[in-house]
Amino acid sequence: MTEVLDRIDEERLREWFVKQRWFGSKASDVAHLNVLEAFTLRDDPPQLVLALIEARFPSGTHEVYQVPIGVRPVDEGWTERVIAETNADTFYDALADPAHARELLHLMRSGVDVLAGDGTLGFRWSGGAGEGGTVEVRPVGVEQSNSSIVFGEALILKAFRRVEPGVNPELELLRFLSERAFPHIAPIVGWFQYEGRLMDATLGVLQEYLAGASDGWDLALDALGADPEAFLAHVRALGVVTGELHTALGSEATDPAFAPEQPSTEAISILTATIDEEIERIFVELPELDALESIRGRGQDVQERLHMLANVGAAGRVIRTHGDYHLGQTMLADRGWVILDFEGEPARPISQRRLKRSPLRDVAGMLRSFSYAAAGSRILRDAPAPEGWEERARATFLDGYFETVDPALLPPGEDPTQKMLSIFELEKAVYELRYELNNRPDWVAIPAAGIARLLDSNGGT
Repeated sequence: MTEVLDRIDEERLREWFVKQRWFGSKASDVAHLNVLEAFTLRDDPPQLVLALIEARFPSGTHEVYQVPIGVRPVDEGWTERVIAETNADTFYDALADPAHARELLHLMRSGVDVLAGDGTLGFRWSGGAGEGGTVEVRPVGVEQSNSSIVFGEALILKAFRRVEPGVNPELELLRFLSERAFPHIAPIVGWFQYEGRLMDATLGVLQEYLAGASDGWDLALDALGADPEAFLAHVRALGVVTGELHTALGSEATDPAFAPEQPSTEAISILTATIDEEIERIFVELPELDALESIRGRGQDVQERLHMLANVGAAGRVIRTHGDYHLGQTMLADRGWVILDFEGEPARPISQRRLKRSPLRDVAGMLRSFSYAAAGSRILRDAPAPEGWEERARATFLDGYFETVDPALLPPGEDPTQKMLSIFELEKAVYELRYELNNRPDWVAIPAAGIARLLDSNGGT
């Protein structure tokens, strides 16, 4: 174990640790922090150590996080993201320091392996756009579950803070699509990973940075507040790009990780059982809010509708998908729509995020995103969407999608396709309801309205 971390008092480290935005279990007490591995990446001042730190909870469960730690002399006045101080040194989150961010970039370019204890950090480089963009370094926005850094407006590094066993889908899908020159992603340039007795895990990915591109969510809200027709003009192209994405992801029959498969009865049963548990928890504990009256007492109706998934018959193929597809995961650049963030829903374990799914689950996520855009325009911008805007956005997107996607991936015929799509929309709306109840009670009307609409429909969109 590196002596650098031995100089940090555990209590001080824990106080800092639990306050970070990327720490995902703030409702739980941390009984103990344990440094599992520590890699010295730079020994000369300012020192850089990459630690894998385990947070243990009283329940007996645990989580592992990536924490790059920088060390500077106290008299240098370093104050940003400070973890602890001794008489001589200041310890801080290294991703706040441009010198350390550049060190990570240099290690990826060098393609080196760093050994410590029973593990190895492997830094890898695939080359590509913006290889010289190292002059300026800046963090991206406010930290969420990950931390991102931009280099010279040419490259962007995403460091995964919570570390889980397995290849992160972000790395896996970006490599697959980059190798096939799929034009509607930000190509991967490099990555780094851990391999050892603890697990094999992805720690970070480096991609081309889309300077000047417009975020799809912001683009929709801006258009709804000024010129609602302007965004609809781009929606069909977004449907086309989505169809091209699914066709590309389902195009490799010789790679077991990506080859399209017939969905098994067992996989469908596991999915419906998982959804059943979520529905029971949510609908039993619905708070007394007017926005929820349209769905109160309808948990069994939701379960019955979702169980229709097992009775659709020929359901098309399951493939690797985006997994968390909505307007916020897209950008409109000079070359057209670009799709981002292939890591899937961060709340789900990597083993679930790597499962093959129907491509219609991604489509359902985007349709739900149009509902959120219409409601978000009113809530956030005080600009209600024009009547019929959401329905037109849905229809326009689907026109582009169905014209482009490989039909072999979908159920045969319009009726089973629309039925599956409505089931996946309902699944997504239930997921949204749980999220909003826990995080944004003022927004629960959006998924509640979607659930009510889908229950009252005949199964189509």
